[in-house]
Amino acid sequence: MDSDPLRIVTYPHPTLRYESKPVLRVDARLRKIIDQMFDLMYEARGVGLAANQVDLPLRLFVANPAGERGDGEELVVINPVLDQFKGTTHGEEGCLSLPGLYAPVARAKSLKLLGYDLKGQAINREVDGYLARIIQHEYDHLNGVLFIDRLSEEQLRDLAHGLEELQIDFESKSRTGTIPSASAIASRRAEWEQAYA
Repeated sequence: MDSDPLRIVTYPHPTLRYESKPVLRVDARLRKIIDQMFDLMYEARGVGLAANQVDLPLRLFVANPAGERGDGEELVVINPVLDQFKGTTHGEEGCLSLPGLYAPVARAKSLKLLGYDLKGQAINREVDGYLARIIQHEYDHLNGVLFIDRLSEEQLRDLAHGLEELQIDFESKSRTGTIPSASAIASRRAEWEQAYA
């Protein structure tokens, strides 16, 4: 496992489609990674970031609905489980791994969030509004699901050009070695799983 700086990976990076594995231990290294995830999220002006968006196959995400360091509530959720979905609401979503693409997505209005924080304490809380939307978006990531998977064919057609540009950019970076090969990505994932899952 290299100590390269974390980067947000973009569509169609294979780890974005990978179902993350439960985290079995938290150590100083993982805490440092979570700090870096917050840094990346704020730098990119995001409100949530899942581990597979930084090419880590682990079931954890960070979030802050305020999107500003020192403002709002910073949330670290390890091994999240979502339950008791209620109502439906539509709202525009984007994604740091699909830069520049936005579309309205249907989500539950409220839900129950279960999981663990960084100190190993259980999380069990009712969540609604914007935070509920963020949590559902990040939880999808951990299951290899992107917000574009929740769109109608018509909505997808509107994003087709942007998706194609991301695909071309990714393929170009793969060819030039800016992005590791698929086998290198898979072996890195396996190392992280061995260490933490």
